[in-house]
Amino acid sequence: MQGADPIRRSAAIEGQGHQAPPTVAERRARGKQARKRTPRGAIAGWQPPADRCDPLALLREQDRSRLPELVPIRYGRMVASLFGFFRGTAAVMACDLFGTPASGLTVQLCGDAHLANFGVYASPGRALLFDVNDFDDTLPGPWEWDLRRLATSAVIAARTAGFDGGAQRQAALVAVHAYRRWMARYAGMGDLDVWYSRVRAAQALGVIKETAGVVAKAEANGLAPVHTRDSLQAQKKLTAKVDGQRRIVDDPPLVEHLAGDELDAAEPVRQSLDAYRRTLEDDRRALLERYSLVDFARKAVGVSSLGTRCYIVLLQGSTEKDPLFLQIKQAGRSVLEPYLGASRYRNHAHRVVAGQRLMQAASDIFLGWIRDTDGRDFYWRQLRDMKGSVAVAELKRPAALEAYVGVCAWALARAHACSGDRFAIAAYLGGSDRLDRAVADFTNIYADQVERDYERLLAAVACGEVQADIAL
Repeated sequence: MQGADPIRRSAAIEGQGHQAPPTVAERRARGKQARKRTPRGAIAGWQPPADRCDPLALLREQDRSRLPELVPIRYGRMVASLFGFFRGTAAVMACDLFGTPASGLTVQLCGDAHLANFGVYASPGRALLFDVNDFDDTLPGPWEWDLRRLATSAVIAARTAGFDGGAQRQAALVAVHAYRRWMARYAGMGDLDVWYSRVRAAQALGVIKETAGVVAKAEANGLAPVHTRDSLQAQKKLTAKVDGQRRIVDDPPLVEHLAGDELDAAEPVRQSLDAYRRTLEDDRRALLERYSLVDFARKAVGVSSLGTRCYIVLLQGSTEKDPLFLQIKQAGRSVLEPYLGASRYRNHAHRVVAGQRLMQAASDIFLGWIRDTDGRDFYWRQLRDMKGSVAVAELKRPAALEAYVGVCAWALARAHACSGDRFAIAAYLGGSDRLDRAVADFTNIYADQVERDYERLLAAVACGEVQADIAL
């Protein structure tokens, strides 16, 4: 083989070791076979087992790794509404889903696919996209888990808004129907076409306009262009001049500079900038090296992750009008890991970044990760990159909620189509509404359980068992 073409030589060396991937027909057959093992109607039922996990115990277990002064704020946001409670209980639902019927077809899961974890952001090419935007609990697992959580969040949102039972069920049906329809469409596309597909913000807003008629304030504010939401706008909102220097403004306990013991704990984060740079691609590392550190502070964010360590970092380019705000967020074990197994990534922040890159149509150019000297994992990203979202509580009309649910299901289907076997999943879903009705049945039963859990938390707060700071 002397002088042979290197590709031919490589193929000859491989010999018979290479196995051809399954054909599209074989992948579709796999999905249909899964129906025999797990009929679609089997997803409809659920009842709490006698040894069901204690929701408050699970929440307290999470509290152990959180900053104690922020935990009451987290509970305050959870008791504010039924939907707020649902946002903070991904760990509880993961426990409840463990052992429930599933097709055996896996994808990269968001892990917390509720309505408030979708939104608008800018691609590296500055196009506004709509997509999943929270990946703290991402892990490979059954696609049904994400879809069930999304559909349940639609029912919970409908109940929080005071919609009747028919509107609640319709919201769940819309979620599954849209997911099923889009998965079928992706199954009719080539691999590169799916990979390059996008849910553009303008498309998302167009769907809501067409479906819901008059655009509500929340939709207009959340999905309309957000070009001004960038680092320069963040600098104007979050900083002020102090002795001629730009500094982040304290707003304790939500935003504050560190002092005492916490300053010692955060010092490794300050020193980690160089380590973080090394996780970036060369061109992005070169860009970041043009910026110098100006200030950083701790910032409380979200509901589910509130209490974990999170910092904002102000960097400056060649002029004060060229700021860059980064967020450093602690990453712990996914709430799915006790049930689906440990991540293949030893660094949980790396797990979050890898999952985000796999699921999103385009991701932040400054996504990176580190492990500090105390063994804690953190991922880095831009604080504001033309980001916007819909305030779910402002969706006051059933038609508006349904339209938004359909757009979220579209984005979720695209993410699953990229990371899983779209042909098998589409074949399992089928062309009828059997799965739609089954998931809607499940969401009605499970939403009742969420309400019971919520009432239990309210009672625990009322008697002083749980401290909740409702003012923040």
